[in-house]
Amino acid sequence: MAPSGSSNKRIKQVSISKPILYGNIATKFSPVNPMPINAPKDHTHSWTIFVKDPTNNDLSSYIKKVVFKLHDTYPNSTRTIESPPFEVTETGWGEFEIIIKIFFHTEGGEKNITLIHHLKLHPYDGIISMDGKVESVRYDEIVFNEPTESMFSLLTKQPGTLLDDKLKLREREELDRISKAIDDIQSKIVISTEEFKNLDKERENLVEL
Repeated sequence: MAPSGSSNKRIKQVSISKPILYGNIATKFSPVNPMPINAPKDHTHSWTIFVKDPTNNDLSSYIKKVVFKLHDTYPNSTRTIESPPFEVTETGWGEFEIIIKIFFHTEGGEKNITLIHHLKLHPYDGIISMDGKVESVRYDEIVFNEPTESMFSLLTKQPGTLLDDKLKLREREELDRISKAIDDIQSKIVISTEEFKNLDKERENLVEL
């Protein structure tokens, strides 16, 4: 539900960005990481695709669901995750592109966004941690330009984000005040210029008389 008193009216000249991490972690089957009993025999790895906050904040405050589109060879290849953690764990042997669609809460009035991640199982072009896992993770920021009042309430709901957003608003308000002061000065300059021109004309007329 939308917070009380909120609406779909957009807040002009305000921008809020939210950091996310998305990607996958993969581990080759071994005695330490044995193959699940129900996994196909040609599978070589277990892997997890995810979307999460870099500081482990709860993304569900503004994200309604995340849809992961896997390779068509997987049963139920479109996986919809409606609560944290926004992730899917599977097994496999090959690498492929995964389409990630992020849906925001309806009352926020924002369109869903689409990301594409290439699943990585092998160490080339990836990062191997000390425990042998291959990590392929990207950092990104979701930018909400002129969010609705409802979305603004959702985005600033969590502790730790409100201060940053308030600071951005204060910066914007200060810029607006400076811009207004400049406009006022320019307006006064125009008025003064016109007044001087009129005075010059009056003097010219007096001289002619």
